[in-house]
Amino acid sequence: MLASKTLIGTLSVAAAFLALTAPARADGEVNIYSYRQPDLIKPLLDAFTKETGITANVLFLDKGLVERIQAEGANSPADVILTVDISRLTEAKDGGVTQPLVNETINKDIPAHFRDPDGNWFGLTTRGRVVYASKERVPQNDITYEELADPKWKGKFCTRDGQHSYNIGLFASMIAHHGEAETEKWLTGLRDNLSKKPDGGDRDQAKAIFAGECDIALGNSYYVGLMLTNEKEPQQKEWASAIKVLFPNAKDRGTHVNISGMALAKNAPNKDNAIKLMEFLSAGEAQKIYAEQVFEYPVLPGAEPSDVVKSFGTIKPDSLPLAEIAANRKKASELVDKVGYNDGPQD
Repeated sequence: MLASKTLIGTLSVAAAFLALTAPARADGEVNIYSYRQPDLIKPLLDAFTKETGITANVLFLDKGLVERIQAEGANSPADVILTVDISRLTEAKDGGVTQPLVNETINKDIPAHFRDPDGNWFGLTTRGRVVYASKERVPQNDITYEELADPKWKGKFCTRDGQHSYNIGLFASMIAHHGEAETEKWLTGLRDNLSKKPDGGDRDQAKAIFAGECDIALGNSYYVGLMLTNEKEPQQKEWASAIKVLFPNAKDRGTHVNISGMALAKNAPNKDNAIKLMEFLSAGEAQKIYAEQVFEYPVLPGAEPSDVVKSFGTIKPDSLPLAEIAANRKKASELVDKVGYNDGPQD
């Protein structure tokens, strides 16, 4: 049994896990290691427990999840891994802390391009890597990723760090579509259109547009929902209200999307319960709860996003398999350094 049957929201509490010396097997429990904030997944797990009677124990970590499971070895209590971004899912697979799962129910619910071909990870929700555009200064309502390198945006474009996993995912997708040489040219144009050196997070790019520091920026779609509904920091509502969401390449291949996802831990002591949880998370009720809670898009075909997300407009996701994009991440990272993207514009 894990040290607590409640959601664990801080690493200080998580120290209790270190005392475990044998697999945490319990018929009525499932143990989750999560990169996702506990408050975001609590409604999901509450619904799971209500339906099944299985208690969901959560260990939240902001880093080092794979290393922790590796160190715990065969005695790891982890049953299910929950995380965001294809990079962290492939990191878990490559780190040898997942096991393949062939499950008819999950495979029926989750489209093939949102899951690992070997069954080591599965997408749960998607988020678009969209363009934030000033409502006041940008009249157009459609755009392409390729257009972001057009000199007409010189001094008007801003992003977070080029090496951040959100940007690397997009850059890797550009390599998949256009090849390494063309993507290098594109990244060079992107760099030279920057209004300043990349910094901050996606919300900071919306803030910069609000402040008139740039007109367009790259950002994840769900941050707009989080800002629009942020009662604790109401200034973020102003930032979000100053921008409109443009879905790049809506008229051709579609917008690059990334995922939040799940994986079955390699030494899951409560494997049957873990599979029950994974089946639950891929199905309709959980897909609706999760998407509404995090302002993302369900992967289950036909499932609806929240009204807030619908207000952004309709997304047409790029159907390129995420596993193919992930294979280009190393090249993308190398190109970011090669063109000096994080140094900002060169002239």
